[in-house]
Amino acid sequence: MASWLEELERLTNDRLKVLVGNKLGRKLDPLLKDDELAVLERKKLLFSERDFEIVKAMANGRIKEQKKIDDLQYIDYVVHHQYLVKQPNEKFYLEENMEERQAIIKAGQIISDSAVERDYSLIDEDENEIRLKDIFNSSDQRQKYQYNRRAAVQYAERWWNSYNPKYKRFKDDCTNFISQCLHEGGIPMSGFGDRNKGWWYSGNSWSYSWAVAHAFRWHLSGSNKEQGINAKEVRSASDLSLGDVICYDFEGDGRWNHNTIVVAKDANNEPLVNAHTYNSRMRYWAYKDSSAYTPNIKYKFFHILDRK
Repeated sequence: MASWLEELERLTNDRLKVLVGNKLGRKLDPLLKDDELAVLERKKLLFSERDFEIVKAMANGRIKEQKKIDDLQYIDYVVHHQYLVKQPNEKFYLEENMEERQAIIKAGQIISDSAVERDYSLIDEDENEIRLKDIFNSSDQRQKYQYNRRAAVQYAERWWNSYNPKYKRFKDDCTNFISQCLHEGGIPMSGFGDRNKGWWYSGNSWSYSWAVAHAFRWHLSGSNKEQGINAKEVRSASDLSLGDVICYDFEGDGRWNHNTIVVAKDANNEPLVNAHTYNSRMRYWAYKDSSAYTPNIKYKFFHILDRK
Protein backbone atom coordinates (compact mmCIF):
# COMPACT_ATOMS: atom_id res chain seq x y z
CA MET A 1 0.00 0.00 0.00
CA ALA A 2 1.35 3.41 -1.01
CA SER A 3 2.17 5.94 1.68
CA TRP A 4 0.25 9.22 1.85
CA LEU A 5 3.34 11.02 0.55
CA GLU A 6 3.42 8.79 -2.53
CA GLU A 7 -0.30 9.43 -2.97
CA LEU A 8 0.27 13.19 -2.91
CA GLU A 9 2.95 12.85 -5.58
CA ARG A 10 0.58 10.79 -7.74
CA LEU A 11 -2.25 13.32 -7.35
CA THR A 12 0.11 16.15 -8.30
CA ASN A 13 1.25 14.28 -11.40
CA ASP A 14 -2.36 13.54 -12.38
CA ARG A 15 -3.18 17.26 -12.30
CA LEU A 16 -0.19 17.98 -14.54
CA LYS A 17 -1.30 15.32 -17.02
CA VAL A 18 -4.64 17.08 -17.42
CA LEU A 19 -2.75 20.18 -18.60
CA VAL A 20 -0.49 18.48 -21.12
CA GLY A 21 -3.36 16.44 -22.55
CA ASN A 22 -2.04 12.98 -21.78
CA LYS A 23 -4.52 10.20 -21.17
CA LEU A 24 -4.38 8.94 -17.61
CA GLY A 25 -5.28 5.42 -18.71
CA ARG A 26 -7.65 5.01 -15.78
CA LYS A 27 -10.49 6.73 -14.01
CA LEU A 28 -9.56 9.96 -12.27
CA ASP A 29 -9.06 9.69 -8.55
CA PRO A 30 -12.16 10.96 -6.66
CA LEU A 31 -9.84 13.16 -4.58
CA LEU A 32 -9.36 15.32 -7.69
CA LYS A 33 -12.25 17.71 -7.21
CA ASP A 34 -14.46 18.72 -10.10
CA ASP A 35 -14.00 22.46 -9.59
CA GLU A 36 -10.21 22.08 -9.52
CA LEU A 37 -10.22 19.96 -12.66
CA ALA A 38 -12.44 22.56 -14.33
CA VAL A 39 -9.85 25.27 -13.62
CA LEU A 40 -7.11 23.07 -15.12
CA GLU A 41 -9.20 22.34 -18.21
CA ARG A 42 -9.93 26.06 -18.58
CA LYS A 43 -6.22 26.85 -18.38
CA LYS A 44 -5.49 24.30 -21.09
CA LEU A 45 -8.30 25.67 -23.28
CA LEU A 46 -7.10 29.26 -22.88
CA PHE A 47 -3.65 28.29 -24.13
CA SER A 48 -5.22 26.48 -27.08
CA GLU A 49 -7.37 29.49 -27.98
CA ARG A 50 -4.20 31.58 -28.26
CA ASP A 51 -2.56 28.84 -30.36
CA PHE A 52 -0.16 28.14 -27.49
CA GLU A 53 0.55 24.76 -25.94
CA ILE A 54 1.94 23.49 -22.65
CA VAL A 55 4.40 20.88 -23.91
CA LYS A 56 5.84 19.95 -20.53
CA ALA A 57 4.59 20.38 -16.97
CA MET A 58 6.71 19.82 -13.88
CA ALA A 59 6.17 20.14 -10.14
CA ASN A 60 8.16 19.99 -6.92
CA GLY A 61 6.54 19.90 -3.52
CA ARG A 62 7.65 20.98 -0.05
CA ILE A 63 5.90 20.26 3.24
CA LYS A 64 5.51 23.42 5.34
CA GLU A 65 3.76 22.10 8.44
CA GLN A 66 2.18 18.98 9.90
CA LYS A 67 -0.25 18.94 12.77
CA LYS A 68 -2.55 16.34 14.29
CA ILE A 69 -5.99 17.02 15.71
CA ASP A 70 -7.78 14.01 17.19
CA ASP A 71 -7.50 11.25 14.58
CA LEU A 72 -6.78 13.57 11.66
CA GLN A 73 -3.39 14.68 10.38
CA TYR A 74 -3.20 18.00 8.51
CA ILE A 75 -0.40 18.46 5.98
CA ASP A 76 0.23 21.99 4.74
CA TYR A 77 2.45 21.96 1.68
CA VAL A 78 3.40 24.09 -1.30
CA VAL A 79 3.84 22.99 -4.91
CA HIS A 80 6.13 24.79 -7.36
CA HIS A 81 4.66 24.34 -10.85
CA GLN A 82 6.61 24.96 -14.05
CA TYR A 83 5.00 24.94 -17.50
CA LEU A 84 7.07 24.96 -20.67
CA VAL A 85 4.94 26.85 -23.18
CA LYS A 86 5.32 26.62 -26.95
CA GLN A 87 4.27 29.74 -28.88
CA PRO A 88 3.05 30.04 -32.50
CA ASN A 89 6.47 31.37 -33.52
CA GLU A 90 8.05 28.11 -32.28
CA LYS A 91 9.67 29.92 -29.34
CA PHE A 92 9.23 28.82 -25.76
CA TYR A 93 8.88 30.43 -22.34
CA LEU A 94 8.51 29.08 -18.81
CA GLU A 95 5.48 29.95 -16.71
CA GLU A 96 5.75 29.28 -12.98
CA ASN A 97 3.55 29.50 -9.92
CA MET A 98 3.45 28.46 -6.30
CA GLU A 99 0.34 26.77 -4.96
CA GLU A 100 -0.38 26.29 -1.28
CA ARG A 101 -2.34 23.14 -0.51
CA GLN A 102 -3.60 21.14 2.43
CA ALA A 103 -4.04 17.39 2.66
CA ILE A 104 -5.98 15.67 5.44
CA ILE A 105 -4.88 12.17 6.45
CA LYS A 106 -6.87 9.60 8.41
CA ALA A 107 -5.48 6.20 9.34
CA GLY A 108 -2.63 6.70 6.89
CA GLN A 109 -4.93 7.49 3.96
CA ILE A 110 -5.62 10.81 2.25
CA ILE A 111 -9.26 11.79 2.66
CA SER A 112 -8.92 15.32 1.26
CA ASP A 113 -6.41 17.29 -0.81
CA SER A 114 -7.22 20.82 -1.92
CA ALA A 115 -5.71 24.20 -2.75
CA VAL A 116 -5.72 26.87 -0.07
CA GLU A 117 -7.71 29.56 -1.81
CA ARG A 118 -7.21 33.29 -1.42
CA ASP A 119 -10.37 35.34 -1.16
CA TYR A 120 -9.55 38.23 -3.50
CA SER A 121 -13.04 39.64 -2.97
CA LEU A 122 -12.05 40.83 0.50
CA ILE A 123 -10.59 44.27 1.02
CA ASP A 124 -7.97 45.06 3.61
CA GLU A 125 -9.66 45.81 6.92
CA ASP A 126 -8.05 49.26 6.97
CA GLU A 127 -9.79 50.24 3.75
CA ASN A 128 -12.80 51.53 5.63
CA GLU A 129 -10.62 54.46 6.70
CA ILE A 130 -9.21 55.26 3.26
CA ARG A 131 -10.00 58.66 1.81
CA LEU A 132 -9.35 58.10 -1.87
CA LYS A 133 -9.55 61.79 -2.73
CA ASP A 134 -6.51 62.39 -0.51
CA ILE A 135 -4.46 59.58 -2.03
CA PHE A 136 -4.06 61.33 -5.35
CA ASN A 137 -4.50 64.94 -4.24
CA SER A 138 -1.43 66.07 -2.35
CA SER A 139 0.39 69.36 -2.08
CA ASP A 140 3.84 67.77 -2.01
CA GLN A 141 6.46 69.41 -4.17
CA ARG A 142 6.66 68.18 -7.74
CA GLN A 143 9.04 65.23 -8.08
CA LYS A 144 11.05 64.39 -11.17
CA TYR A 145 12.15 60.87 -12.04
CA GLN A 146 12.95 58.62 -14.98
CA TYR A 147 11.34 55.20 -14.72
CA ASN A 148 13.84 52.38 -15.24
CA ARG A 149 11.67 49.62 -16.66
CA ARG A 150 14.51 47.17 -16.86
CA ALA A 151 15.31 47.58 -13.17
CA ALA A 152 11.64 47.15 -12.23
CA VAL A 153 11.34 43.96 -14.28
CA GLN A 154 14.61 42.60 -12.93
CA TYR A 155 13.30 43.16 -9.41
CA ALA A 156 10.01 41.42 -10.28
CA GLU A 157 11.98 38.45 -11.62
CA ARG A 158 14.33 38.34 -8.65
CA TRP A 159 11.62 38.41 -5.97
CA TRP A 160 8.54 36.82 -7.61
CA ASN A 161 8.81 33.78 -5.34
CA SER A 162 10.56 35.24 -2.30
CA TYR A 163 10.42 38.31 -0.08
CA ASN A 164 12.91 41.14 0.15
CA PRO A 165 13.79 41.56 3.85
CA LYS A 166 13.92 45.33 3.34
CA TYR A 167 10.11 45.33 3.31
CA LYS A 168 7.34 43.90 5.46
CA ARG A 169 5.69 40.76 4.11
CA PHE A 170 1.89 41.06 3.99
CA LYS A 171 -0.59 38.19 4.07
CA ASP A 172 -2.05 39.62 0.86
CA ASP A 173 1.20 40.79 -0.66
CA CYS A 174 0.32 41.57 -4.28
CA THR A 175 0.22 45.37 -4.02
CA ASN A 176 3.21 45.60 -1.67
CA PHE A 177 5.20 43.61 -4.26
CA ILE A 178 4.18 45.81 -7.19
CA SER A 179 4.96 48.96 -5.19
CA GLN A 180 8.42 47.57 -4.46
CA CYS A 181 8.98 46.87 -8.17
CA LEU A 182 8.04 50.44 -9.16
CA HIS A 183 10.12 51.99 -6.40
CA GLU A 184 13.14 49.87 -7.35
CA GLY A 185 12.54 51.14 -10.88
CA GLY A 186 13.31 54.64 -9.65
CA ILE A 187 9.93 56.12 -8.66
CA PRO A 188 10.40 58.10 -5.43
CA MET A 189 8.06 57.78 -2.46
CA SER A 190 6.04 60.78 -1.34
CA GLY A 191 3.54 61.95 1.28
CA PHE A 192 5.23 60.37 4.30
CA GLY A 193 3.36 60.27 7.58
CA ASP A 194 -0.30 60.29 6.55
CA ARG A 195 -1.49 56.86 5.43
CA ASN A 196 -4.18 58.47 3.27
CA LYS A 197 -1.70 60.59 1.32
CA GLY A 198 0.86 59.87 -1.35
CA TRP A 199 2.63 56.56 -1.89
CA TRP A 200 5.23 55.51 0.63
CA TYR A 201 6.68 52.84 2.90
CA SER A 202 8.71 53.44 6.05
CA GLY A 203 9.58 50.63 8.42
CA ASN A 204 6.45 49.76 10.36
CA SER A 205 4.19 52.19 8.52
CA TRP A 206 3.04 52.70 4.94
CA SER A 207 0.42 54.46 2.87
CA TYR A 208 -2.73 52.63 1.89
CA SER A 209 -1.76 53.15 -1.74
CA TRP A 210 1.46 51.22 -1.14
CA ALA A 211 -0.15 48.03 0.16
CA VAL A 212 -3.91 47.98 -0.55
CA ALA A 213 -5.00 46.99 -4.08
CA HIS A 214 -8.02 49.29 -4.20
CA ALA A 215 -6.09 52.35 -3.01
CA PHE A 216 -3.18 51.61 -5.35
CA ARG A 217 -5.53 51.47 -8.36
CA TRP A 218 -6.92 54.92 -7.49
CA HIS A 219 -3.48 56.32 -6.86
CA LEU A 220 -2.54 55.32 -10.41
CA SER A 221 -5.63 57.14 -11.71
CA GLY A 222 -4.48 60.40 -10.15
CA SER A 223 -2.63 61.43 -13.33
CA ASN A 224 -2.83 65.17 -12.55
CA LYS A 225 -1.02 64.89 -9.24
CA GLU A 226 2.46 66.33 -8.90
CA GLN A 227 3.92 63.47 -6.84
CA GLY A 228 3.86 59.71 -6.52
CA ILE A 229 3.45 57.42 -9.52
CA ASN A 230 2.82 59.17 -12.82
CA ALA A 231 0.64 56.80 -14.88
CA LYS A 232 -1.66 56.93 -17.89
CA GLU A 233 -4.56 54.55 -18.42
CA VAL A 234 -4.51 52.80 -21.81
CA ARG A 235 -7.28 50.93 -23.59
CA SER A 236 -5.90 47.42 -23.90
CA ALA A 237 -3.33 45.05 -22.47
CA SER A 238 -1.43 44.98 -25.77
CA ASP A 239 -0.77 48.74 -25.34
CA LEU A 240 1.31 48.06 -22.25
CA SER A 241 5.10 47.92 -22.05
CA LEU A 242 7.40 45.98 -19.77
CA GLY A 243 7.23 47.44 -16.27
CA ASP A 244 3.60 48.56 -16.65
CA VAL A 245 0.79 47.55 -14.30
CA ILE A 246 -2.57 45.75 -14.55
CA CYS A 247 -5.27 46.09 -11.86
CA TYR A 248 -8.02 43.50 -11.35
CA ASP A 249 -11.57 43.66 -10.00
CA PHE A 250 -12.49 39.96 -10.07
CA GLU A 251 -16.12 40.42 -9.03
CA GLY A 252 -16.72 43.53 -11.14
CA ASP A 253 -18.20 45.26 -8.08
CA GLY A 254 -15.91 48.30 -8.06
CA ARG A 255 -13.61 46.95 -5.34
CA TRP A 256 -10.15 46.36 -6.83
CA ASN A 257 -8.56 43.16 -5.56
CA HIS A 258 -5.24 42.45 -7.26
CA ASN A 259 -2.28 43.94 -9.16
CA THR A 260 0.40 42.53 -11.45
CA ILE A 261 3.46 43.84 -13.31
CA VAL A 262 4.26 43.16 -16.97
CA VAL A 263 7.60 41.34 -17.31
CA ALA A 264 7.40 40.09 -20.90
CA LYS A 265 5.28 39.99 -24.05
CA ASP A 266 4.25 36.77 -25.78
CA ALA A 267 4.26 36.06 -29.52
CA ASN A 268 0.86 37.76 -29.84
CA ASN A 269 2.13 40.95 -28.12
CA GLU A 270 0.08 40.11 -25.03
CA PRO A 271 1.54 40.73 -21.55
CA LEU A 272 2.96 38.06 -19.29
CA VAL A 273 2.94 39.13 -15.66
CA ASN A 274 4.50 38.44 -12.27
CA ALA A 275 2.61 38.69 -8.98
CA HIS A 276 2.62 37.88 -5.29
CA THR A 277 -0.01 36.41 -2.92
CA TYR A 278 -0.51 33.51 -5.33
CA ASN A 279 3.09 33.80 -6.44
CA SER A 280 3.25 33.64 -10.24
CA ARG A 281 5.82 34.25 -12.95
CA MET A 282 5.25 34.81 -16.69
CA ARG A 283 1.51 34.24 -16.30
CA TYR A 284 -0.89 35.28 -19.06
CA TRP A 285 -2.33 38.59 -17.93
CA ALA A 286 -6.09 37.85 -18.15
CA TYR A 287 -6.21 35.49 -15.11
CA LYS A 288 -9.07 33.52 -16.64
CA ASP A 289 -7.39 30.37 -15.35
CA SER A 290 -7.65 31.64 -11.77
CA SER A 291 -10.14 30.23 -9.29
CA ALA A 292 -10.92 33.89 -8.45
CA TYR A 293 -12.01 34.64 -12.02
CA THR A 294 -15.64 35.54 -12.70
CA PRO A 295 -17.30 36.58 -15.97
CA ASN A 296 -17.76 40.03 -14.40
CA ILE A 297 -14.02 40.69 -14.11
CA LYS A 298 -12.79 44.20 -14.89
CA TYR A 299 -9.28 45.38 -15.68
CA LYS A 300 -7.39 48.66 -15.64
CA PHE A 301 -4.24 49.00 -17.74
CA PHE A 302 -1.70 51.59 -16.63
CA HIS A 303 1.34 52.76 -18.58
CA ILE A 304 3.92 54.17 -16.18
CA LEU A 305 5.31 57.55 -17.24
CA ASP A 306 8.44 59.49 -16.42
CA ARG A 307 8.02 62.75 -14.56
CA LYS A 308 10.16 65.44 -16.15
